[in-house]
Amino acid sequence: MKLRAPMPELTGATSWINGEVTKSQLVGTKPTLIHFWSVSCGLCKEAMPEVNNFRDQYKKDLNVIAVHMPRSEKDMDLKEIKKIAAEHDITQPIFVDNDMTLTDAFDNQYVPAYYVFDKEGQLRHFQAGGSGMKMLEKRVNRVLDETKNA
Repeated sequence: MKLRAPMPELTGATSWINGEVTKSQLVGTKPTLIHFWSVSCGLCKEAMPEVNNFRDQYKKDLNVIAVHMPRSEKDMDLKEIKKIAAEHDITQPIFVDNDMTLTDAFDNQYVPAYYVFDKEGQLRHFQAGGSGMKMLEKRVNRVLDETKNA
């Protein structure tokens, strides 16, 4: 997915956990962070406390959506996804992508992966991997500053 590309529609979930959201509910309100993770991804679990702190710290200014991207057949067990989500305090809406619909729409190949969209729904930042939360925070703050100053 290229920078400035529009956010794909959030359709095709095999299931939603913690509530369902649509692109139209997100775009136009505030910037959005969409993060991809998987139950079989150790780096994702290590990064989750930072993602959760981020979610809580920016609650008023940023939408946060999780996408569960299976990496194997075993990762598609909804009970396991719910269990791991609860264990790691993932309270934001989770798009369960067992059919890889959203994964393909994003052309995403990584977990964890982070996509920051501005208020208008344009991709402003992408990064993959477990580290780099400082960079992610800088990018989110830049998009938030633009929103406040617009």
